[in-house]
Amino acid sequence: MDVKRSSILLGPNNRRVLFRPFEPKEPERQLKIVARLMELSEAEVDTLLERVLTDFRGRHQRLTQFFLQRFAAMRQHLLTDREISEKRKLLIGSYFTQEYALESAALFNPSMVWHPDQSGVPPGAKRFILSLRATGEGHLSSICFRSGIVDASGEITLDKPSRFVAAPQVVPNSQYDKTLFQRKLGELGVGNGFLERVLRLLGETFTIADLEAGIATVLRQHPFERREWNPLAQAMLALAKANYEIQYEPDVDLSERIVFPYSPTESNGIEDARFVEFTEDDGSKCYYATYTAFDGDVTFPQLLGTKDFLHFKINTLNGPEVKNKGMALFPRKINGLYAMLSRQDGENIYLMYSDMLHFWYSKQLLLKPTFPWEFVLVGNCGSPIETEAGWLVLSHGVGPMRRYSIGAFLLDREDPSKVIGRLPEPLLTPNENEREGYVPNVVYSCGGLVHAGQLIIPYAMSDYATTFASVRLQDLLDAMKSPR
Repeated sequence: MDVKRSSILLGPNNRRVLFRPFEPKEPERQLKIVARLMELSEAEVDTLLERVLTDFRGRHQRLTQFFLQRFAAMRQHLLTDREISEKRKLLIGSYFTQEYALESAALFNPSMVWHPDQSGVPPGAKRFILSLRATGEGHLSSICFRSGIVDASGEITLDKPSRFVAAPQVVPNSQYDKTLFQRKLGELGVGNGFLERVLRLLGETFTIADLEAGIATVLRQHPFERREWNPLAQAMLALAKANYEIQYEPDVDLSERIVFPYSPTESNGIEDARFVEFTEDDGSKCYYATYTAFDGDVTFPQLLGTKDFLHFKINTLNGPEVKNKGMALFPRKINGLYAMLSRQDGENIYLMYSDMLHFWYSKQLLLKPTFPWEFVLVGNCGSPIETEAGWLVLSHGVGPMRRYSIGAFLLDREDPSKVIGRLPEPLLTPNENEREGYVPNVVYSCGGLVHAGQLIIPYAMSDYATTFASVRLQDLLDAMKSPR
């Protein structure tokens, strides 16, 4: 089987920097910094601010707007209500802002979907969106994007990314469903008289501001239980913050948009998003991505949804079978149910069904490590791809020396619990140019596409950089052996 490797190389770029909040943890230090800046004369403020803007304005868009937002967050430390100059506000904001090179360490684990805008594309070609795991300082991972075109012959051209990176606006009035919120709290073991009292104060839908007000009211009414109930209050707020929305304006280039860790569950990064273009029962489409949130101790499977890659909704995945990594959603319902591949035990691939997208209660074993190159574990490399022959699933297997290879298997279209074909040998194994990196001897993908009879596979090389490979779809299907 002829697998063609592309000459394209997407490597980390430490010039793409993001501005983000800098905030010393101790409120006393924040107060001291503000106090020192308030002691400066207006002339000193002018000189210092001009120096900051000269050094950093060319590296960012909307920088002064962010400085004012940071000042607003620090305004509580001003000792009086006396109005201060715009320049002093900007200067204070700059002291509580920092740059972050979000892809300075690695740019890897790609996932590929067709772009919602196919206007102006040459005949026989299609425009795609590539999501990537970008890793920077402190091994903190986020999701970034690139775009490009696959032509009629399968050749790939990537669009040049913007020099800039833009932070999204967090939607302040995200709506929460009380019934779903209460069900998830029950799964987390958060439930007693405190929970009931807070929920009684909320409508059937509510915002995080409503939740904070309800919690404050109940704690104020029951001062003697405050110490006991404070951890429960924090758990409720953490769950709410794990379900949020972010928004970009249409004039922000796709390559400038990122999904950066926001909630407490994501404090140590967002990993390995598997994007899929999902077709609803009414024919409408939405892009979903399952990804792993990491707080430093525990991994949390999450679900991202977007229709336009401008407005993103992030939600927790719930239910007793939501665990471990590597969940991948099928691109449509099967027999009226949502379907998902997963790897709850860290070793085998499972199939899950649910009548609710955000709740998963059952699983069935689908695939075990069978061949020597996957004896350690098997997992999926993205959502299943529907073909006339069946559901094509790219997989990864781990073998000797913890070497990762990419394989494939085929599932029945009407009953995906039936494995009807499987590659006995890897489709891709790290070659000498791919085995050196942050984690050596690894090739890994989070989802490919079929175009013009070719399977296009974006993949990462040793958790460092990204490239592409392609193989004729029929050759791949012909190479699959039926399981015994």
